[in-house]
Amino acid sequence: VWVADRNQESAEAVVEEIIAAGGTAVGVGVDATDVDALKALFGRIDAEHGVLHAVHYQVGIPAAAGLEVGEADWQLAMDVNMKSAFYSATLGFDLLEKARGKGSVTLTSTAAAIIGSGRSPLYSMTKGALLPLARSLAVIGGKRGIRVNVVAPGMVETPMLSSFFPGAEGKDTSELMKGFRDTVPLGRGAQAREIGDVIAFLNSDDASYVTGVTIPVDGGATIV
Repeated sequence: VWVADRNQESAEAVVEEIIAAGGTAVGVGVDATDVDALKALFGRIDAEHGVLHAVHYQVGIPAAAGLEVGEADWQLAMDVNMKSAFYSATLGFDLLEKARGKGSVTLTSTAAAIIGSGRSPLYSMTKGALLPLARSLAVIGGKRGIRVNVVAPGMVETPMLSSFFPGAEGKDTSELMKGFRDTVPLGRGAQAREIGDVIAFLNSDDASYVTGVTIPVDGGATIV
């Protein structure tokens, strides 16, 4: 497993967990908005392994809120939420094709791409672009033995969640989150592992005939 994160220490922390579980992994510091850095990463994987079985893309920022968005904030969201997804997926296609019909790409979007975000239209737009991107790549990838799918999480109880509440970064958001939970049929936020289980399924042989789909993992938020 190759773990790429813009923060080298974060990548190494995940590597340690993988090794502790009995796997093997390499951690690298990569800025997913840097196309040259992504090319170098895939080049290194090619040189050391010659094949890639799965690419999981887990990159994103909440994006600026409201309608009055400066061009710098707009461009940042485009680069982080869209540009990085396109190149992270497409630059791996040649290596994924070498998996002989078992190549898989999973892209992490958001439930806000389906139902819209009253907080940040920019977030919904940039993460929403991953849905048609996956469908297009699935058409192209199908001829090369590569599947492409999207997971669209709802509220996930991670440190990033507080960034969706202006001024609440790093603070206790339990009361604010109650309002979110009340809109979710299952009545709670997701744990990261629950999102990971769906990603693992999509990248496994159990999903060998699944491609071009978006799976909401949101406790039912997109159905109400």
